[in-house]
Amino acid sequence: MHTREEKLEAFGRLLDVLDKLRVECPWDKKQTNESLRPNTIEETYELCDALINNDTKNICKELGDVIMHVMFYALMGSEKGDFDIADVCNMEADKLIFRHPHVYGEVKVDSVKDVLENWEQIKLKEKDGNKSVLSGVPASLPSLIKAYRIQDKAHNAGFDWKNKADVWDKVREELGELETELKKEDTERATRELGDFLFSVINAARLYHLNPENALEHTNQKFIRRFNYIEKESLKKGKMLNDMTLEEMDDLWDKAKQTEKQLM
Repeated sequence: MHTREEKLEAFGRLLDVLDKLRVECPWDKKQTNESLRPNTIEETYELCDALINNDTKNICKELGDVIMHVMFYALMGSEKGDFDIADVCNMEADKLIFRHPHVYGEVKVDSVKDVLENWEQIKLKEKDGNKSVLSGVPASLPSLIKAYRIQDKAHNAGFDWKNKADVWDKVREELGELETELKKEDTERATRELGDFLFSVINAARLYHLNPENALEHTNQKFIRRFNYIEKESLKKGKMLNDMTLEEMDDLWDKAKQTEKQLM
């Protein structure tokens, strides 16, 4: 691993490269916050893919792309006289120090739970912090992650189930209300009840310390693997999927499951 001096030198090198590109590259010269934003979102998802696959080489590569974007926004900020990369780093360091009084102050904590319970209260005390517990949840977050964050923040403020097992009564209640509206064929009300049901399932996952985003992605990947198996095996039989019966596809699905079990 590199020394601290080597890390600082590498950071400075990237700063120099970006400064040069901003002046001499036609594409880099024309970028704005608005034009770069879609690329930033794409790079973030590419990093997430590498993390999910535990692809060390690509994690390193995609982290570089994300860091480059952070530095690019800071460079554009400096051009307008708003802020530069030093301001970005110092603001983050100040925030971390303030939010970790158990490390930089006299506060005593015994567990991760203690840290999390203090976290939201500390943020509310910040001079420029959020005015309410939930206002810090980004509006643009994907809905599944947003639901988890909302529930987690409410928990840190003391609003939560006393007995986590009670959440299953709520899940069953919401499922019953969804089924009722589906029988009525009321699409609008059924959509709202579906939202309530999903919210309750995510809440149950949180209470049992399960990550619903990771769980759902695991199932997505499992479905893709098994469906790809069906496609591959159907071609071996000289058939297209549309030519197969549901029973034939179900049989291949079961074989895909058995193949996975043998590899585990």
